[in-house]
Amino acid sequence: MRCYQGKTDKIVLYMHAGSGNHGCEAIVNTVIRMLPRPAVVMTNSLAEDEAYSLKGMAMLLEERKVRKNFFIHVWYYLKEHVMHDPEAALRYRFHEVCGRNLRQMNISIGGDNYCYAELVKELKYANLLFTGQGAMTVLLGCSIEPELLADPDIIEDMKRYTCIIARESITWQALCQAGLKEKSYLVPDPAFLLPARKRALPAGFQEGNMVGLNVSPMVVEREGKPGITMENYRRLIRHILETTEMGVALIPHVVWKSNDDRTVLRELLAEFRSTGRVVLLEDADCETLKGYISRCRFFIGARTHSTIAAYSSLIPTLVLGYSVKARGIALDLFGTWENYVLPVQSLQEEDELAKGFDWLLGEEGRIRKRLETVMPAYLERARQTGRMLSRLLDGRSPM
Repeated sequence: MRCYQGKTDKIVLYMHAGSGNHGCEAIVNTVIRMLPRPAVVMTNSLAEDEAYSLKGMAMLLEERKVRKNFFIHVWYYLKEHVMHDPEAALRYRFHEVCGRNLRQMNISIGGDNYCYAELVKELKYANLLFTGQGAMTVLLGCSIEPELLADPDIIEDMKRYTCIIARESITWQALCQAGLKEKSYLVPDPAFLLPARKRALPAGFQEGNMVGLNVSPMVVEREGKPGITMENYRRLIRHILETTEMGVALIPHVVWKSNDDRTVLRELLAEFRSTGRVVLLEDADCETLKGYISRCRFFIGARTHSTIAAYSSLIPTLVLGYSVKARGIALDLFGTWENYVLPVQSLQEEDELAKGFDWLLGEEGRIRKRLETVMPAYLERARQTGRMLSRLLDGRSPM
């Protein structure tokens, strides 16, 4: 393996969007615990990270914002489009960890960032920036839509990474088929290892007798039939209240102003508050949210890391998914994603979530037994991440 340049004191984690997305927080939280060296976390929001679990876990540095200043924005637009310097804005953004501040290992931790077209360009140029200066880059815990790997430009980007760690087998197989097998590895999402912090339960939360629900504005935006997602959740809650003695816990997992789960969860609370059996949990750090999720009996969620918190707590879970990550994780846990994942784009009937819940209820014992059986080995595989990164730093093959 080639000798990489850069300071060896710390490892850089980049493409972290901020802890207001508690899935992003969970990834950083668990990766930091496994690193063979201290971490520098380049974050989009220092305030968010200091408000939740990452405070004190690593050196937190906020990225410089090109768009915050009109003149800076114009200057870097000219640098990219007139002077043909596409990495200029990234050098400004990541000033604290490139150039004289370059570290030997730089880990892209965005998880499903390659699933969003608007982020692919940033990922490519960040990879070019660090590798061009002689450092190692690792793409960690990723999910990539297989069709994206038909793009030669994406393949060239992937080749620049020293190591690609896919979190589910659909992505890993697609990487292998695209000619990237030698540098691609299948390791579960590090957030499966997130500890659960158990705090006092809010009023109305019956431990072990709740159905945890998560829905997001993002999944609503991806529905194929307008209004079908929220109507499914209304029907589901009504069905749970009418046919069982369980309560419903509405659990937000992303609280960004532009993409806040609480906006849609509050709509549901307003409709069912009078029943006394539906509660909305307050925002909290990722460990506390996992603590609440772990005390539910079932979980139905749209945010990937809310469902990872449920799976790793051995909770029978139904995912309302929209991309490869949901299908791939369920496939690796159960051998199939059918019945475990309901693609939001395919929702046509208003009772599909209710039917999915009935299937979970009927299969509860079998699903719990399956999770109890597979999870120990699955978690041990997730712990391989730290050992792989240590080997890379020593100039050895990851496995």
